[in-house]
Amino acid sequence: MSAETVTNTAQAGPTATAARRMTALARAELTLLGRSKATFFAALFVPLIMPLSLRGAVEDMDLAEAGLSVGSVILPSAVGFSLLFAVYSSLVSVYAARREELVLKRLRTGELRDAEILAGAALPSVLIGLVQCVVLTIACAALLDVGAPEAPHLAVLGLLLGLVMWPAIAAVVASFSRSLEGAQVAAMPLLLVSMMGSGTFIPFELMPDRLATICELLPLSPVITLIRGGWTGDLGAYDALGAIATAVAWLVLSVFAVRRWFRWEPRH
Repeated sequence: MSAETVTNTAQAGPTATAARRMTALARAELTLLGRSKATFFAALFVPLIMPLSLRGAVEDMDLAEAGLSVGSVILPSAVGFSLLFAVYSSLVSVYAARREELVLKRLRTGELRDAEILAGAALPSVLIGLVQCVVLTIACAALLDVGAPEAPHLAVLGLLLGLVMWPAIAAVVASFSRSLEGAQVAAMPLLLVSMMGSGTFIPFELMPDRLATICELLPLSPVITLIRGGWTGDLGAYDALGAIATAVAWLVLSVFAVRRWFRWEPRH
């Protein structure tokens, strides 16, 4: 599918609504995503494998003292892996690739607004991430005996915040790369820091207090906190509001950065 085809698909007609325009763009983007086998594999299968590799390490941790179980650690981590790989990492590549192919520049000449272009391009990755999160949550609940969430509204809120925040962060990271290969490299630092410091590999309860306080400010941390607290039911109102405020702050900063620095044409 060429850039012209994507443009023509997105421009469904003068009476098309924003939702229809973004749906058309998302459908075309899903086709393009399926043709990028490396990106598609990383988005679809890596998040499904990571929780399995994590289980052995978690079982060796002293979780009982922190009031945690293997399931209450792995389940939020599985959701975090989906957000990092299926949403964030894949979208950094998508935004950079479409920019270098001049797709974004051509889409801007039509009816689509800037926000619609970015949102439409993100929809396939977000939907893949959402489906993965649901599948992994059901699997973890069944296989690791974590049961139903004690505060489901916190878990749902954490997931929704993650699905909105990480596409915006991906657009920011893609803005500062000069090529598709550069975008993939640029995505790695935040991905690795989030995996190691956001409570996915090591719960905050097992970290030194000062380190945990710093790590709780990472963009993935409030998502993990809300989902884990939603399942265990031991997240107080103050901590929940703090996690929500952190996530909203990252979202606002990311949207501002996208509006200020996102590049629609190749960087030369």
